[in-house]
This record gives sequence, structure tokens and C-alpha cells, in this order.
Amino acid sequence: MLVVDDDFMVAKLHSRYVSALDGFTVVGVAHSGAEALRAAERLRPDLVLLDIYLPDMDGIAVLRGLRAAEERDGSRVSVDALFITAARDAGVIRAALRAGALHYLIKPFNQGALQEQLRHIASLRTRLAGLGEARQEDVDHIFGTRPPGSRALPKGLAAHTADLVEGVLRRHKDGLSATECADAGALSRVSARRYLEYFAETGRAEISLRYGGTGRPERRYRWIG
Repeated sequence: MLVVDDDFMVAKLHSRYVSALDGFTVVGVAHSGAEALRAAERLRPDLVLLDIYLPDMDGIAVLRGLRAAEERDGSRVSVDALFITAARDAGVIRAALRAGALHYLIKPFNQGALQEQLRHIASLRTRLAGLGEARQEDVDHIFGTRPPGSRALPKGLAAHTADLVEGVLRRHKDGLSATECADAGALSRVSARRYLEYFAETGRAEISLRYGGTGRPERRYRWIG
């Protein structure tokens, strides 16, 4: 991953947030648009954390430059972009979306907010890698849309984390516990269990009890769709 921010301390902080999450590695840091384009050419990252406000060009121009480089070099892996910026103007947000950004985080945000977005990106990649032919349900998840009449998540639950937990459940076809789900999804056990119980309550997961030694039996969850 390449981190691009004109503020040295902010770039360092965001790099630390990224490095604390399993499965993500910072391969470089850039503090201007030109530096970001050179670094991307040299390092070939698969994800860029990109600020809008840079000293020589805005982040949207950087992303367009990355896309143009990919078109010139057909062997180049397409890079995903997550904007991390203080820019709140709706026109800027629309431009970022049209340029191909996966998401847009408004500063200031905490470590958990950034890591949730990174886990969501990982979940999207896992889902795409496992697809042969997509169903509409798969497309709705990937594009973050919800068909009319579908059930909204209860207050306090986030769609991205729900997708992450669903992905963990789908991969563990024999079922797993809340602790195992938390470990697989890099979540807290409390958070994992909330989503698992939600899926059970809505009929998309079933619960079984595993009896062992002393104490309460272990609750295990299996995805049934």
C-alpha cells in the first residue's frame, strides 16, 4: 500500500494504522502528487491511501494519472484508491467517485474507521476472487447497493463489517465460534458475536451448541443464506 499525504505526521500516523492491521503492508509514503506517481511506478502498490490536498496537484488528478499509466501499460496491476481527506465539498466527492475511488474518508477519523474500510476492501477482493459468475446479490454487495424492500441493518451495525463477517461465515462451511470469527476477521469478540447473532436472528445463520468440559456450551454459527 502507498500512503499519500502532504503532512508528514499525518502520513506517519496513517501508516501506523495500516501496519497494525493483519494483511496490509505500507510499501511507501509520498507527500506530493508527482512523488506519488513516481512511487506508484516504482513500487506497483495494489492500494493507495490518497489525500485530496497536495502541494502540486490534487489527489483526483493523481488517481487519473494512475489510471492513465495503467492504460499505457497493459501488464500493470490496477490500483485501488481510498481517499482520506478533509475535503467535504460534494463536487469533490463526486469527482473522486467518477475517478474510480473505492471509498472516501473525511478527516479527522480514528484508527477503527480506517481499519474498517480496509477490511471492507479486503472483503470485496475476497468476494471477487471467489466469483465465477456473479448473482445480483453479489453485485449489490460489491457496489454497496441494496435492492428495494431488503432489510436494513439495525442501528449500531455497519454494512462493511456485516459483509466481512458474512465472508468469514461463508468460508467456514462447518461453522465457527464468535472467538474464531473474531480472529479470522480481525474484530473484537464482542463485535463478531453481535453480527453473528444478527445473522442468526434474520435466518441467515444457524446456531448449534458444542458441549465440552465445565461451563456453558459453546455457541457455533454456520451460514445458511
